[in-house]
Amino acid sequence: MGEGKGSTLVHLLVVVLSLVAFGFAVAAERRRSVGTIVTDDRNATYCVYNSDVATGYGVGGFLFLLTSESLLMGVTKCMCFGRPLAPGGNRAWSIIYFVSSWTTFLVAEACLIAGATKNAYHTKYRGMIYAQHFSCETLRKGVFIAGAVFVVATMILNVYYYMYFSKATDTQAVRKANRATSTVGMTGYA
Repeated sequence: MGEGKGSTLVHLLVVVLSLVAFGFAVAAERRRSVGTIVTDDRNATYCVYNSDVATGYGVGGFLFLLTSESLLMGVTKCMCFGRPLAPGGNRAWSIIYFVSSWTTFLVAEACLIAGATKNAYHTKYRGMIYAQHFSCETLRKGVFIAGAVFVVATMILNVYYYMYFSKATDTQAVRKANRATSTVGMTGYA
């Protein structure tokens, strides 16, 4: 980790995994289940849903984002363990980006898994209802897109978090902040 910029491989892996999660979230939004009303031979109406692909895409996005966050937290030791952070602006920004990235990560994961669950529920189970005005419930538009937006926000915050974390754990900065004695020798005269 020369000059406090961090490992390029970690940056690259975090960005690639997050972009794959973003792609899965967008694909899940485009392939949400759509229900159509069908009447059978006994005059009973029920919903038939098309594919269940969006559920798999949503879970895929969830897992890729989880892998990205786990990789970064493993490398930085979740900021709690390992080398101490040098006092100063880099440590402050590192803490701010850490908390922000975890917040956006949790929202993104919630959107992706909730969308996948709701989409799977409406795809797998259909009820027979004898009603005049019957509509098929589907997942609302925008759930996976909200997840995708938060995936991108998480990716950006994670890149900045790792950058400032690397600067705050740079050996020169930590050594400079942890000086126990003064560099000027002073002795008392009695």
